[in-house]
Amino acid sequence: MLLNSLRLRLLTAAILSIILALSIAAYGLTLIFERHVERRVDAELSVFLNQLSAHLETSPDGSLRISRPLADQRFETPLSGLYWQVVQEPSGKVTRSRSLWDEQLNLPNEPSVDDDIHHHRIGGPSKSQLYVLQRRVELPARIGGGTARIAVAWNSADIQKSVRAFAGDLTPLLVVIGVLLIAAAWAQVYFGLSPLDAVRTRLSAIRTGAGHRLGSNFPTEVQPLAVEFDALLDMRNKELQRAKTRAGDLAHGLRTPLQVLQIEIERLSREGQTEAAQRLATLAKTMQQHVERELSKARRATSTRVARAHVPTAIDQVVRVVQMTPQGHNIEWRTEGCEQVYANIESDDLSEALGNVIENAARHTRHVLSIKCRLDGSDVVIEVCDDGPGIPAECQAEALSRGGRLDERGSGAGLGLAIVQDILESYKGTLSLRNTNPGLCATLRVPKASSV
Repeated sequence: MLLNSLRLRLLTAAILSIILALSIAAYGLTLIFERHVERRVDAELSVFLNQLSAHLETSPDGSLRISRPLADQRFETPLSGLYWQVVQEPSGKVTRSRSLWDEQLNLPNEPSVDDDIHHHRIGGPSKSQLYVLQRRVELPARIGGGTARIAVAWNSADIQKSVRAFAGDLTPLLVVIGVLLIAAAWAQVYFGLSPLDAVRTRLSAIRTGAGHRLGSNFPTEVQPLAVEFDALLDMRNKELQRAKTRAGDLAHGLRTPLQVLQIEIERLSREGQTEAAQRLATLAKTMQQHVERELSKARRATSTRVARAHVPTAIDQVVRVVQMTPQGHNIEWRTEGCEQVYANIESDDLSEALGNVIENAARHTRHVLSIKCRLDGSDVVIEVCDDGPGIPAECQAEALSRGGRLDERGSGAGLGLAIVQDILESYKGTLSLRNTNPGLCATLRVPKASSV
């Protein structure tokens, strides 16, 4: 799962980088602090070393001693961790602080007398490790001459204890810094990748019909992707529109030959050539079904998911056309509702769907045909009701199927309601039938258009 998430990849890489950086910082800061402590120890031990050099004198037995004790009382406390020792050369006589008790430091030899301070780490009392500053000096004649190694030692455990205390104080701070850096990394990843979430949201809107383009307002790195995708959508829409146009041209091109063929079928029937007429009628019906099926496919493929059709205008246009037909001229028309309602459907598709339903209702109406429009939540509902014989409930599914004709009168191919159903489904709408006794109501349900 980790490899499939860009957000988790970036966040994991950031966390590992932060942990590594803070670990290196902790090690570096601890090392710097240790060097700082050692420099402080060096400075303090150097003072003691200079005091020893200045206070050396000769005792009655010829060995070296210091004329006054050093100021730090730890030199007088046994095994305190702070020691000094003087080795007289070439006699090898040793003078040491009381803090060494009965121990003696194994000081390294110095090859030359240079008065420089040398640093060493040696073993000390009770298996301790000592940090030693040593100087080899030439003794003046008043204290016997010769050379001596003067050393001051500090228990390294005290240095390490100080370093550990510093590390203990440093750790909570680094943890806080780490948490803040991880939070900052998370915010950076979250806000840095948020344009991808915006792309996903807009793509989802395009898929569901709530939008039709990715648009702009993206960062510079993402905007070219949005531009290319919108260009791809435009190209696809143009191709689909051309396909729909070609399908429409095909339908119009075949409509006249089919009408001529229907006239020929009627002529053959009148002349008594019923067998030939039936064969031609079957062929004509098959051709009509193929044409309508291809038109339906083109319609579903090219339906614009973001569309606006003014419902009252579409109803009024269809009613005026049907009123001029023989069926519509002798019935009473009643329309109500939907003064300013827009549906998410192309105007031409809405007019075609209403035309099929209203024409079918007018064909079966005895006296009154009513058209009602209302809003139901996010849907526009249009009811077309006649006062004709209706359709039995068990036959309504057949009436909605392709080629399903319950009324054998007329020359239709039985595709009207099926076409309406295809149109509405392409816009996520529905068509349903119900008997009203007397009559039949066809209910068209289409999503309401979004406001602009």
